[in-house]
Amino acid sequence: MIQTAHIRLGDQDIPYSLRRSTRRTIGFVINRNGLTVTAPQRVAVGDIEGALKEKSHWILSKLAAWAERPHQRELAYVTGETLPWLGGELKLQIEPRGIRTTLRRDGDRVLVTVDPEASGELRRRAIASALMRHYKREGEHFMRPRVEAFAARLERPVRKVVIRDQKRRWGSCAADGTIRLNWRLMGFPEILVDYVCAHEAAHLVEPNHSPAFWSTVERVMPDWRIHRAEMRRAADLWTWV
Repeated sequence: MIQTAHIRLGDQDIPYSLRRSTRRTIGFVINRNGLTVTAPQRVAVGDIEGALKEKSHWILSKLAAWAERPHQRELAYVTGETLPWLGGELKLQIEPRGIRTTLRRDGDRVLVTVDPEASGELRRRAIASALMRHYKREGEHFMRPRVEAFAARLERPVRKVVIRDQKRRWGSCAADGTIRLNWRLMGFPEILVDYVCAHEAAHLVEPNHSPAFWSTVERVMPDWRIHRAEMRRAADLWTWV
């Protein structure tokens, strides 16, 4: 039998699934579905909570790492599908025409032409690549000034901002001051894009997730906790392959 419980770790209310088993020790598993605790039958809830608090730093860091991994939603890449775009949607239109794959925006419509002879995985990759190039190009224009603005408020230089295809995280900050952002962020509402930009700019000051880091984030985005929670809830809705 699996029970659902909650515990306060740091400044967060963490839900977890509790399973009883014949094992002799308390075990923790953290994945896309959150935290699962497996404990011996006779171990009291108080002892389980004590073990959770003892491991709180590890648990919170692992949950944060999973929260930053993009979820994936398959697209068929056919006319009529919708694509996430800065909190709204773009409607996809596919036209079998010409040899080269091209993309053109017309308001909330994105028109992709593809070789009529292309089919199957070849056709899908051609359309997906055109869309990714568009998101990357627009992401460069949209997100780079935001990162630079947050960095300027923290009085830290940004070496460069790179928009790339990242499967495991929304953003990263290298020791040399290079900030990399996931092109899929362009599907999220602007305030959530700003949260990620502020988050990575704060790493120019604190290259970790310590209390000092979150204090740095708060300097440029006082309501970051709200946006972090929104980011986690929105990931399933707005991220696509």
